[in-house]
Amino acid sequence: MAAIARWCIKHRLVAVLLWLVALGGVGTAAVVAGSAYSNDYEVPGTESGRATALLERGFHGLGGDSDTIVWHTDKGSVRADGVERRMTAMLDQVAELPGIATVTSPYGDTRGQVSEDGHTAYATVTFHEQADDIPEAQARALVDTAKAAADEADGLAVELGGSAVALTEAPGGHIAEVVGVAVAAVVLFLAFGSLAASALPIATALVSVGIAYSGIVLLGHLMTVADFAPMLGMLVGLGVGIDYALFIVTRHRRGLKRGLSVAEAAETAVATTGRAVVFAGATVCIALLGMLILRLSFLNGVAIAASLTVVLTVAASVTLLPALLSLIGMRALSRRERRTLAEHGPQPELPTGFAARWSAFVERHPKLLGIVAAVVMGVLALPTLSLHLGTSDQGNGPATATTRQAYDLIADGFGPGVNGPLTLVAGLDGADDRVALDQLPAALSATKGVASVSPVAYNSSGDTAVLVVVPDSSPQSKATSELVDRLRTDVLPAAESGTSLDVHVGGVTASYDDFAEIIIGKLPLFVGVVIALGCLLLLLAFRSIGIPLKAAAMNIAAVAGAFGVVVAIFQWGWGSELLGLGSAGPIEPFLPVIMVSVLFGLSMDYQVFLVSRMYEEWLETGDNRRAVRVGLAETSRVINSAAVIMIAVFLAFVLSGDRVIAMFGIALAAAVALDAFVLRTLLVPALMHMLGGANWWLPKWLDRLLPRISIETPECREAADARGKIPAQRVTAVTAAPASAEEERNDGVRDIAG
Repeated sequence: MAAIARWCIKHRLVAVLLWLVALGGVGTAAVVAGSAYSNDYEVPGTESGRATALLERGFHGLGGDSDTIVWHTDKGSVRADGVERRMTAMLDQVAELPGIATVTSPYGDTRGQVSEDGHTAYATVTFHEQADDIPEAQARALVDTAKAAADEADGLAVELGGSAVALTEAPGGHIAEVVGVAVAAVVLFLAFGSLAASALPIATALVSVGIAYSGIVLLGHLMTVADFAPMLGMLVGLGVGIDYALFIVTRHRRGLKRGLSVAEAAETAVATTGRAVVFAGATVCIALLGMLILRLSFLNGVAIAASLTVVLTVAASVTLLPALLSLIGMRALSRRERRTLAEHGPQPELPTGFAARWSAFVERHPKLLGIVAAVVMGVLALPTLSLHLGTSDQGNGPATATTRQAYDLIADGFGPGVNGPLTLVAGLDGADDRVALDQLPAALSATKGVASVSPVAYNSSGDTAVLVVVPDSSPQSKATSELVDRLRTDVLPAAESGTSLDVHVGGVTASYDDFAEIIIGKLPLFVGVVIALGCLLLLLAFRSIGIPLKAAAMNIAAVAGAFGVVVAIFQWGWGSELLGLGSAGPIEPFLPVIMVSVLFGLSMDYQVFLVSRMYEEWLETGDNRRAVRVGLAETSRVINSAAVIMIAVFLAFVLSGDRVIAMFGIALAAAVALDAFVLRTLLVPALMHMLGGANWWLPKWLDRLLPRISIETPECREAADARGKIPAQRVTAVTAAPASAEEERNDGVRDIAG
């Protein structure tokens, strides 16, 4: 690390230019190539996947995205001559638009597309392509053409729903990022008192995240990448990027105050804190890449995209940042700090104020504070027990969105199930299959949970048939998922008995259910692998059994608490409408996997930064009490500052207007807040005080087998090697009663100073 830092400092202009050229080159390539995201939740081999494939083969053109145009009038009926002429002319125009395959009008022989009260009607518009392949311009043309038929004077409202229409509601601009960065800049300036120093973490993060964002755009041309992956990468990248740079700049400033030259201070910061940054980034990447074991293409792209962002932020922190530090020179310190240094010379920077008092307070009351922290985490995690994975549909969108209004109009006029019909597709082989299929609508109509069943429709060759089942519950309801299971396990097998008929249940709701079922089935394996890999890294770094086990427990607690907050806001609806996040609904099925990956990685960051300082002190002295006290006192302030920045960045993404991104933002902000202010500065040090020297225990045979990963400074390792075995009295002393407050203050100053 020191060699890398020296090269970047010596060739600082070259290092900066290389990063700027990379930013410009990748950004230009992304603009030229354009985006190619895909939200493909279907998994090969699932029931819904087979239904979609069979529908596409048998009814070419019907496999495209299906959207709805809904119109409603409070004055008279939608069958009135004036309304019918106006809407029929509009539907004719829609049918001529590029990309449109078919338009099914409610006027004519079509049944069921006009409500019983005559105030609401809808038409079905089918594109040639799936939503992911539909250009936004085509979707916008559909919306503009349909909306032009509205007549406020006559009380005729026109709204549209569907996946393609939702493309036109994608949030524009980057207000979330601007707000997050602005808050981070304020916090950094308050922490450093230097405009130049506070600008460096932000500049480093923006350059690395900008390259990563453009790289994710290009990645979408090579593999399946969800449309929220760039925003997720930016969210994580800004958070960890600013934090990583903050830790290094803080260590650099400490070196300057000790009298080191600018180059020496920057090199020392990268050689010490930079090691922890690389290690922390590695843990985040491992947690994210753990999603690859699920072998789901939809999640593979998200994992690689987010990992790419983290890798670039780490690389920028240990290469671009030292170059920038050498460029600003002594301006990394505030004017007052530079004046003090010039007048009084270098002085040791001792933890004072609240950080030192808090560290001593935790040492005196570890059991009480540990119990309080555990209770807080337990209460916040309680909502997680009611977690419901499912489809949060357009009924959960903001009340002002056309998709939300179309959803509500259809639900009010035709029943909630019309917003999420089930598509039953069958392949036919002989007359017996056709006879059995003709009898199926009657059996379906008698099934609990079914509101209506369409007539069977056959393709031109007669080898494929399709019918639509409308549930009596909303798409996101558990009752709808239960209906899907009932059809697959009871109704359809009975209808197929004695024939070669094979009917598949498809549709958006069925696709989400299949996707969620696969994820839930693999979730224990995924969580186990991520925890095991994280513990292995900590075991190698800290040469201890207790540290990795406590880290795993703390990370699980942070994840559970964050999930509890997400469930309360998004599933229970506590404040979701006030935040502009729509109504209450289920949690997306892919969210637990991504959240576990990101949260586990971020939680490991603070563990690494906190315990690495304690580990340095432990290696030098062999005194657990001093190691925990000094480590907490010296790192709590910077950890809390980093947490405030990360929380601000994450919460700013609630302004994005995207429900999924808002879920990520609130979950990550909650996890970081709990991690920094409850776990790492309260529960972890309390437990470490209670466990004493057992924190650092490692069987000798295991110590000999494990390879050495040097996260500590060479001086610390040399001190530990010179000391040899830790004297027994130093280990047992940590269990002695804490000193008095006055003794504690004096002892703390002596420990830290000497």
